[in-house]
Amino acid sequence: MHSNSRRDFLKQALPGAALLCVGGTMETLAAAEPAAASAKSRVVVARDEQLRGTGSTVDPQRMLALADRAMQALFGSAHPLVQIDAWRRLVRPGDTVSLKVNTLGGRGISTNVHLVAAICERLQEAGVKAGDILVWDRDSSEMERAGFHIVAGGDRVQCYGTDRVGYEQELSAWGSVGGCLSKILTRRTSVLINLPVLKDHDGAGVTIALKNMYGVIHNPNKYHPNGCNPYVADLNMLPEIRSRMRLTICDATTAMYEGGPGFKPEHSWNANALLVSTDPVALDYTGWKLIERKRAEKGLKTLKAEEREPSYIATAADGDHRLGANDSKMISIVEV
Repeated sequence: MHSNSRRDFLKQALPGAALLCVGGTMETLAAAEPAAASAKSRVVVARDEQLRGTGSTVDPQRMLALADRAMQALFGSAHPLVQIDAWRRLVRPGDTVSLKVNTLGGRGISTNVHLVAAICERLQEAGVKAGDILVWDRDSSEMERAGFHIVAGGDRVQCYGTDRVGYEQELSAWGSVGGCLSKILTRRTSVLINLPVLKDHDGAGVTIALKNMYGVIHNPNKYHPNGCNPYVADLNMLPEIRSRMRLTICDATTAMYEGGPGFKPEHSWNANALLVSTDPVALDYTGWKLIERKRAEKGLKTLKAEEREPSYIATAADGDHRLGANDSKMISIVEV
C-alpha cells in the first residue's frame, strides 16, 4: 500500500519520475513525544555524494535512504524501524499534516519532489491518511513550474497553493508583523513540517527555515527592509505558526551561495545534503555557515562584509523570541 501511494504521488507530482519499490511494515509503535532535548540543539547534516548517481537528477531511492538516515540521526535511535518510529514521534493518526515547500526559485532551486514523496510515504506508514497530507506553497502556478502537479480533492495526497483557498480576513500580529495567514495553515494543518531550500538571499543574507514562513502570509513584501530583521523572527512567533511547527527538513540537494533568491545556476552547487532539526534557528545558523564556507571557497566576501549578514537569526534566538539557538556552543551538529 505504501509503495503504491508513493508511486501515485510521483505520478501526480512529477510525471515520468522513476517509481520506487520500497517495502514497509505497519508494526504498531507507541506514540511518543520527541526525545528529551539535551542542553544543545541538534542539527543533522546528512550527505550522499552519490545522490544523483551518474546523472544530473536526484535518485529517488537514494533520497528516501538519505531522509531515513537523517531522521535516525536526529532522534538518536538504532531501532530497525526508526524510519517509522521517528515519524510516529511527530505525527499521529488523525493529524492533518501540511508540508510547506519552497518553489519561488523554479525547478532549479525548489524543494525536491522526490524528497516530498519520501516524506509522504513515511507519514502514511506512521498512520496519517494520504488525504490528510497537503503539500503547499503560496502559489499553485509556482509549484507547477517547480515540478509539482496540482491535486485537490479525493483521498490522495493533496498538492496546491494558497491561491486555491485564500487567506484569513483578520490579521494575526506579533511585534512588528501583522498579516493574514493562509487558510491552509489555519484550517488544514494540525502539524506543520517546514521544507525550505538552502540558498543565498540578496537582502536577507540567507533564506532557509525561518524565512520560508514568508510564504504563509498575504503581505511578505512589507517585511524586507533592514535585511528582514526583526520581521522574520516576529513572524515565526505567531502562535498559529509556532504551535504547529514540528520539524524542518532543509533541502540542500542543490544549494546557492550567491545571487538568490532566484535561481542562478552559475552560483549554485550540488551539495547532495539534507539539514534536519526541530530547532529552526539552529538549522538556519548551520545553513548560513555552510553558505559562508562555500562563498570563501569561491573567493567571495562574507555576508557581513557585504552588509547583508542574516541578523534576524540572532534576533530569533534573543530573550524576546527564544525560538532556538544561534550559538555554536549550543548547537550539536551531527554529520552522517
